[in-house]
Amino acid sequence: MTKKRTLTGYRPTGKLHLGHWFGNLQNMLQMQHDYDAYYFIADFHALTSDWADPSGISQYTEEMVLDWCAAGLDPDVCTIYRQSDVPEVAELMLYFSMVLPMSWLERTPSYKEQRAQITTKDLGNVGFFLYPALQAADIAIVLADAVPVGEDQLPHLELTREIVRRFNNTYGEFLREPQAIIATQGARVPGTDGRKMSKSYGNSIFISDSEPDIRAKVMSFMTDPARKLKTDPGDPDICPLHSVHKLIAPDEEIAQWDACCRSAECGCVMHKRKLADDLVSYLGAFQTRRAELAAIPGYAAEVLAAGAAKARPITSGVVAACRELMGLDPRTELTAGIERRDAAAAAAALESHPSFLDAE
Repeated sequence: MTKKRTLTGYRPTGKLHLGHWFGNLQNMLQMQHDYDAYYFIADFHALTSDWADPSGISQYTEEMVLDWCAAGLDPDVCTIYRQSDVPEVAELMLYFSMVLPMSWLERTPSYKEQRAQITTKDLGNVGFFLYPALQAADIAIVLADAVPVGEDQLPHLELTREIVRRFNNTYGEFLREPQAIIATQGARVPGTDGRKMSKSYGNSIFISDSEPDIRAKVMSFMTDPARKLKTDPGDPDICPLHSVHKLIAPDEEIAQWDACCRSAECGCVMHKRKLADDLVSYLGAFQTRRAELAAIPGYAAEVLAAGAAKARPITSGVVAACRELMGLDPRTELTAGIERRDAAAAAAALESHPSFLDAE
């Protein structure tokens, strides 16, 4: 049976941290084998927030490719590409914006949240307001069947489904409504300050951090806020440090630290030192592999070029079919002779197009 297609994208606005590693990257490693997996670096999305200073986008794009491949993503198994290398996504976003009510964008949960929490950047631009439309285009342009999301991201995916549904209802049933794949592993990784680990909060441990940086950051980690003295019993259930340690240490070791903390037989400093040791060891093989890939001239560029070459036949075919359905290009080579409302025939033509089959 043909595998279903899935899509995941990351914005190149900084280095990857433990939240990415446990929150989604481990799922991506498995999904590349279970699905026809498309993984893209969302540089258009990065511009929505970093438009005033886009100087780091290129560097972070290269670093992300190195991180992904060193972690185990295989460019021969999955498709890794850069968003701007498939410009058809911008055209599809434009088409979506024609059927997308402004009220749908205004109710997007993360829009108001990020506008309130991120005060160091100007997010009053139209591009940031329109990012849900771009997100929907990212998913629809490769005809993705499913998208991995955390439960807190379900409203975002539902908005994409609504946009696709409205487009289909207006012009004909062609684009796929993506289903959610609920990511259960590592849904929330706390940062050094106890909040969710995030580049925006400055509380991250990056997977490419040097050993001294890892140790310094771990030693600054928040622990049980109610435990003032070493002799005070602690509560591991509310300790951010303990939550991170559980992700990398064996269950029996975690049980020992749990009992030790509750009985006040060990202090937080001792636990931090142990976590630092374990984390350095845990990331060792990944960092060695990353250094090897970074030493190969042009490695990241080659991965992205190969991924774009695989994605472009699909994205160009989708846009051609959408133009046909909207009456913008009624006699394209791809869908010549197909009636404007005959979306089923348009889909069949797209599936049978030689370049589409080659891309599969």
